[in-house]
Amino acid sequence: MTSQQRVLDILVEAVDTLTDDFDLIEFLHRLSIRCVELLDIDAVGVMIADQHAELQLIAASDENTRLLELFALQHAQGPCVRCCQTGQTQLDIDLTSAPATLGFGPFAARARDAGFTVTHALPMKLRHQVVGALNLFQTRPGRLSDSDIQIGQALADVATIAILQQRTIEQAHVEKAQLQAALTSRVTIEQAKGILSERHGLSLDETFDAMRVYARPRHLRLTELAQQVIDNDFDGEFGPIEGP
Repeated sequence: MTSQQRVLDILVEAVDTLTDDFDLIEFLHRLSIRCVELLDIDAVGVMIADQHAELQLIAASDENTRLLELFALQHAQGPCVRCCQTGQTQLDIDLTSAPATLGFGPFAARARDAGFTVTHALPMKLRHQVVGALNLFQTRPGRLSDSDIQIGQALADVATIAILQQRTIEQAHVEKAQLQAALTSRVTIEQAKGILSERHGLSLDETFDAMRVYARPRHLRLTELAQQVIDNDFDGEFGPIEGP
């Protein structure tokens, strides 16, 4: 499949924000995977601002990146945090360079331990309203190409539109409460992932993929499925799957 077709697929997926059962977490997770497929990068994290304008992790392409992004949030460090604060693109940050990582050395060290050498952050914003940012990671040194920057920013813009569209459709005057609900749902999903991972002997990444595959054809939101698991009302079968 061509990169143009994959970008088109993301745009089509974003149209689903017009439906009542749109799943924001699922959409942002799919978008993070699409970024890895389309761009010359190896991992992605997605941060958004909650109702108190505090950054929260909402999606990641894999479990290691999720933990790295949580570290960034806990220490308020890294290009993604800076990007969210300033609304400015952060490109080609050499994680092995002390001058390039001035101000977020501990995050850079943690990222290197995870196997990354370069990182970038693209703002998710509409005009002057910053919704969040995409954090892109490379395991190989080198600059991000102009075409990858353009595609990456286009995907960040699509994510912004999806978030703002959902806010409008749900209830314009409680925009921030809607995002808070999504963040609360993420906590529920993480709890369920841990339960299923231990129960079925799967990695957290395999567990999350299995949850998505189980929920999608049954028209279940991930939060609904996760709550069933937590309440011990779920008796479905899980197993490792191939592909995102």
